[in-house]
Order: sequence, then C-alpha cells, then structure tokens
Amino acid sequence: MEFMEERIRKDGRVKEGGVLKVDTFLNHQIDVKLVRQIAKALKEHFGDAGVTKVVTIEASGIAIASITAEEFGVPMVFAKKSKSKNLDANVYRSQVYSYTYDRFYDIVVNANALGEEDKVLLVDDFLANGQAMHGLLDICDQAGAEVAGIGICIEKSFQPGGQTLRDEGYDVCSMAKVKSLENGQVEFE
Repeated sequence: MEFMEERIRKDGRVKEGGVLKVDTFLNHQIDVKLVRQIAKALKEHFGDAGVTKVVTIEASGIAIASITAEEFGVPMVFAKKSKSKNLDANVYRSQVYSYTYDRFYDIVVNANALGEEDKVLLVDDFLANGQAMHGLLDICDQAGAEVAGIGICIEKSFQPGGQTLRDEGYDVCSMAKVKSLENGQVEFE
C-alpha cells in the first residue's frame, strides 16, 4: 500500500541494528488519519471474511486495532503482557519472545473475551520474526476462535515471520513490506 511506504520514506528513521523508527506517526505518536487509512485497507481486504473481533497485543497495536475494530463494527481485544488484578482467573496464556526488549513475556486474554464463536482479525504494527503473531495464534487456538487473517502495518520481509505465517496458510495483509534496511536506507518490495 503506497500510502504507508510514502509515510515511512517521509518520517521513518533507520537506526543501528535494523531498527525502523516510526514513533512520530505509528507507535508512539499516532497519526489517526493514517491509522484510519490502514483500517479502511484492512476492511477492504478482509471485509467479506466474517470478522467478529479484532485482536492485538498491548501496547503499540492497540490504536491500530481499535480503529480497525471500529471500521469493522466489532469489538477489539488486546492481549495483556502481564497478568493484572483486573483479569479473571480463567485466562488464555501464551509466551512470546520480544526482540525489542530481548526477553520472554507472557501474554494473557480473559477467557470471556474470546471464544469458539469468534472469527478474528489479528492486527499489529510490525511483523518481523512472527513471535507476537504466533503467541496470538496460540491464544486463538486455546479459545477455539477461527483466524480470518492477519493485518500488519509494516512487515520486515527480510525476516522470516511473514513468509512463515503465509506458509502456515494464513492470509497476511501488510501495508508495507520492507525488503532491506541496509546502510540506513529503507528499501521496499
């Protein structure tokens, strides 16, 4: 989707270690108009899939998932990264490795928030190695929920996550596919 590539070219920054910073418009400061464009593109792609819930992981995916859920007219559910006192005892839990923070953490969703009657669209800001998505897929499996597809703002296609998910049979719709971040430059597929 060219609108995302254009925005990355304009406001994205490449830092050492292959880190693409989009914190001025996507995952710290949020450009709501851009997120609405993302939501509309996801609705166009998955609109006939029968989505009943949009699911993400806190924190960066929440804004994107919220506006996407509004576009679909369905609830949004986010997996919490730690069990808090306001969660029920009956939860779905999975473990995810974060390359950003270089640690494993649990993600949890109340069992009453997701069930076998649901057909979910998984949404997140980035897809690199696919750890977060596999954690969400595990939670959907525990709940008996069907996965309609996966919506990603920025896929690092030089890392295996997107291809692995596609090979597993998931419909992955990425707004931008970054082929390379070599020499501080963003190259798209």
